Amino acid sequence: QDKGTKMTEFWLISAPGEKTCQQTWEKLHAATTKHNNLSTNSKFNIPDLKVGTLDVLVGLSDELAKLDAFVESVVKKVAQYMADVLEDSKDKVQENLLANGGKVLTMLSHPSQIHPPGLLEQQWQAEHKFCSSSLDTVPFLFIFKGVNQIDNDLKARASAYNNLKGNLQNLERKNAGSLLTRSLADIVKKEDFVLDSEYLVTLLVIVPKLNYNDWVKQYETLAEMVVPRSSNVLFEDQDSYLCNVTLFRKAVDDFKHKAREYKFMVRDFQYNEEEMKADKEEMNRLSTDKKKQFGPLVRWLKVNFSEAFIAWIHVKALRVFVESVLRYGLPVNFQAMLLQPNKKTMKKLREVLYDLYKHLDSSAAAIIDATMDIPGLNLSQQEYYPYVYYKIDCNLLEFK
Repeated sequence: QDKGTKMTEFWLISAPGEKTCQQTWEKLHAATTKHNNLSTNSKFNIPDLKVGTLDVLVGLSDELAKLDAFVESVVKKVAQYMADVLEDSKDKVQENLLANGGKVLTMLSHPSQIHPPGLLEQQWQAEHKFCSSSLDTVPFLFIFKGVNQIDNDLKARASAYNNLKGNLQNLERKNAGSLLTRSLADIVKKEDFVLDSEYLVTLLVIVPKLNYNDWVKQYETLAEMVVPRSSNVLFEDQDSYLCNVTLFRKAVDDFKHKAREYKFMVRDFQYNEEEMKADKEEMNRLSTDKKKQFGPLVRWLKVNFSEAFIAWIHVKALRVFVESVLRYGLPVNFQAMLLQPNKKTMKKLREVLYDLYKHLDSSAAAIIDATMDIPGLNLSQQEYYPYVYYKIDCNLLEFK
């Protein structure tokens, strides 16, 4: 399929069975393919679910709308966090966002893969029924619990991993940045210092590269009692050298004061092997921990993205079922169909669908493309069409 013309959104629609549901499907397919393939279509088979009273269905319609929004938000969060965790490998995000082991768009183009016929039935009919007495037993609670668990687990895992990542970044920042502030644990060695001397002390001085010749000429005379030829360059970054210099303790204040006039900055630093070792070990520990957690976290995100995404499609299936019964009445007789519109011909596709189904709704002419509230049809956020329509927007899974 040409990526340029295909939309990453799908339209899940339903229309009443004509003489047969197969006929409804053939009519739609013929109408959308007659005009330059306006969309790629497939049947979306929903098992017969037990129908309770009309009141229950109207209540359920509202509950399912909320559930749809919640599950979509969790699908988005898991996908977004996958992108965050993969950091520089954004191109790897898509191959990890799979549902049932297949790419989401491929899968939605073949709904039988994501929505095996009878899956709703097997999972739910045994213990969850649409029944007139209580909403507690309907499938949406079953889905809500599962997805809510994913949401809570994601918060906990993300918080732990982000903490670790934050601590590591703080340490890495300490090991980068200017010579005035960065950690020197990896730079200085014991032999660069005179240690344990009653009279002598070694200072570290940041010398701008432009002033380095002045340093060589001047440092021995910046104060009294500087040890001749005691300065070496220990490290350099883009702009400066890090030099050591040894002098008598009592000359330190004098030396610092004079050095500043020449733009030589004496860095406040005590050589402490234990502290530096602890810093290094902490960095290694965090780095190892992050590597250890990365694999299992990506695996968890993969598995739970698939779970959440499939749950989302199930919610859409339930919504189509409930809305179709509310609109088209009993006995249950409708065909659900999944359309993937072509980008350039969406408007034309809408017109074709309208012509096909306008007879379903005498008032449709007046309200096509308008947003209205119709009891039980949950339309405050939803465009109204004479046929049942839900959008499955997979743009939310695109990460640049």
